[in-house]
Amino acid sequence: MWGSARVTFRRLATAVAGAPVERCAFVHHRTNQKSLKRSLPFMTSKGFCTYESQATEGFIPPDLLKGKMISTSDRAIGEYQDLVTRVTNFHNEDKGYMVLAGDVFDVPIRKDIVHRVVRWQLAKRQQGTHSTKTISEVSGTGKKPYKQKGTGRARHGTLRGPQFRGGATMHGPKPRSHAIKLQKKVRRLGLKVALTARAAEGKLLVFEDLSVPSHKTKNIVNYVSLMENTKKVLLVDGGIIDNQLKLATRNLHYVNVLPSIGLNVYSILQHDTLVMTRDAVDKIVTRMHTPINR
Repeated sequence: MWGSARVTFRRLATAVAGAPVERCAFVHHRTNQKSLKRSLPFMTSKGFCTYESQATEGFIPPDLLKGKMISTSDRAIGEYQDLVTRVTNFHNEDKGYMVLAGDVFDVPIRKDIVHRVVRWQLAKRQQGTHSTKTISEVSGTGKKPYKQKGTGRARHGTLRGPQFRGGATMHGPKPRSHAIKLQKKVRRLGLKVALTARAAEGKLLVFEDLSVPSHKTKNIVNYVSLMENTKKVLLVDGGIIDNQLKLATRNLHYVNVLPSIGLNVYSILQHDTLVMTRDAVDKIVTRMHTPINR
């Protein structure tokens, strides 16, 4: 019910904003009529759309399907092919279709890149405020404990040394930054890989918006319960998070909300379902296509 309808293209297509649809009636073009007949039963059986054989006119723009083949579920990942996904809302109502850029949502899976980015994130978030006292900082007297010679004991000049109880710590941790360097292109690639993985798993949902009728937490609980095989949900909006949505989700440990500018690899991996608005998808694609300043 919540799965994405994936459509691969022979060539990259420009994003076409889908109009709200009441039924998924495809326009039969001369170039792809056979492929439509093969793929429509599959998409209907998977719940991607509702199809009526009597329908002759469609709501999907002709430019979206003209000259492009619809693939089956055994689509290869990492082919940089554009994807068409269904746009819904919390009530699972049809709100049209949206094209996901192939160079962002269909890149080769690189576990090593994801590992490097997560390690960079976790290292950078460490506070690094740990501190121990050296012999000059520890509290204690500066008087020589006893005379140098004639006692038969080891010679000592202070009781603040590391060999005494309550003394200093030698070579202990001091405040420092744990951050490691990582190229911007690697960080960007890591986010693309994470988005591709969620799209390939069918765990990437595109919503028209994240508006909720009230601030009641029970509404979000009911919405999440409708999502199949979902334990933790990450909601990503394009702009400022709505106050009602903040109040409705702040008491749920398995639902988190982020603006698109804060979307990162580690947050995506912590949640098994990623929900993004149209605006968030557009801003992420723009962010990924922006040249890197060196």
